Amino acid sequence: MELYQKTIHQINDLLDKKEVTVAEVTQAVVNRINTVEKATDAYLSLQTDDALEAAAAVDVELSGRAQKTPLEGIPYGLKDNMCTKGILTTCASKMLYNFNPPYNAAVYERLSEDGGILLGKTNMDEFAMGSSTENSAYKKTRNPWDLNKVPGGSSGGSAVAVAADTAFYSLGSDTGGSIRQPASFCGVVGMKPTYGLVSRYGLVAFASSLDQIGPFTKDVQDCALVLNAIVGHDSKDSTSLNLKKIDYSQNLKQGVKGLKIGVAKEFFGEGLQSEVRKSLEDAMAIYKTLGAEIVDVSFLHLDYALSAYYMISSAEASSNLARYDGIRYGFRAEEYNDLIDLYKKTRSQGFGDEVKRRIMLGTYALSSGYYDAYYKKAMQVRTIIKADFDQVFGGCDVLLTPTAPTTAFGIGEKTSNPLEMYLTDIYTVPVNIAGIPGVSIPCGLDNNGMPIGMQLLGPILSEETLLKVAWAFEHESGLTNLKAPLGTEV
Repeated sequence: MELYQKTIHQINDLLDKKEVTVAEVTQAVVNRINTVEKATDAYLSLQTDDALEAAAAVDVELSGRAQKTPLEGIPYGLKDNMCTKGILTTCASKMLYNFNPPYNAAVYERLSEDGGILLGKTNMDEFAMGSSTENSAYKKTRNPWDLNKVPGGSSGGSAVAVAADTAFYSLGSDTGGSIRQPASFCGVVGMKPTYGLVSRYGLVAFASSLDQIGPFTKDVQDCALVLNAIVGHDSKDSTSLNLKKIDYSQNLKQGVKGLKIGVAKEFFGEGLQSEVRKSLEDAMAIYKTLGAEIVDVSFLHLDYALSAYYMISSAEASSNLARYDGIRYGFRAEEYNDLIDLYKKTRSQGFGDEVKRRIMLGTYALSSGYYDAYYKKAMQVRTIIKADFDQVFGGCDVLLTPTAPTTAFGIGEKTSNPLEMYLTDIYTVPVNIAGIPGVSIPCGLDNNGMPIGMQLLGPILSEETLLKVAWAFEHESGLTNLKAPLGTEV
């Protein structure tokens, strides 16, 4: 196995034994990027020269002490909606084509303090609005399992960087499934933490009450290590939870004996690909052999989740994106007659179709005469769905669902039908509405060799349990660190 194919914990073992240096590890990943990046287009910008310099500095630092942090000297990718001082943060939008933030996102600060080595900023759907990473203003990212397939979205670039071995881990943001769905499509582990567990300071907002930052990794143990590094209270984020720190890797191997794993028929209805259903049924059988109890549970109002999500998220997007007016920073139309004309032309030319679609929907929902009928009603539905989850978790410890109804679809297959594209998030959006944690892990391959994702959900702040349940399946099934068939020559 090549160095770039290994997991974080495997690289840490080699570094601890002085069998490799951080510079060698980083060079291996940079070489991999140079080989496959033109085929996958995972990154919007690369900082590989800086990464190699940083790696040499970490080697010098480590030579003077015996201990290292778990992410020290580990190269990673960062979704391009997280602010990085001195490095462009574009949100894959023409609107921010030249935006150089004056400050760093909290998660980037934490990883930098831990000695993490940034390789580059990853591609995404513009302003995180999309489910396929086809809405980027700059490029389309391709799935390394099949270059004619989408990687999912909106964090498609971050998922592909891990799946194609051009980063050991990456961070994405999840507003309605934007970590878990691409993790499913690309055969990696992706986690959306409890709302407020990870600081959103420096994350360019899409929908503030739904957005959450989380990791993509090659296996569950790595996911726990990254989560350890990015979780923590941040006084700069008013929604940040102030809790005692937990080591999420400490109890990974405790097993699932005696746990109740809930299965809801509402997640297994019409539109679910037969191979996805079969893989999940096989996963349930594995959990039974490990001593877990599979129990039937049911939701009363889950059918309304998708509609409520798109109403709430679009309304919040309309508000958050009002700041992009061509006055303070970012793109400005070159020709205009007056201030109003400047606003119109800047926003018409600077935003892509999907972003404009959601701004219009959200503005309509918030407008006088329609607020009560649409936005207020959606918020009431949100409360009901949160109550549904509370009721379900009264009868089980963890919920097992598909991550997506199907495996990855073809590039261009759904771009002309927005509603069909929105339906790819049908199993992930309820999680953000309720604010609970969820993790997607690989649970098999379909008949075309494309990855299938299994989603595990738990009550608020149940990350430790979710990772334990995920680790148990991963190691019993043997589906650890799946490798995309992307060769060295592409």
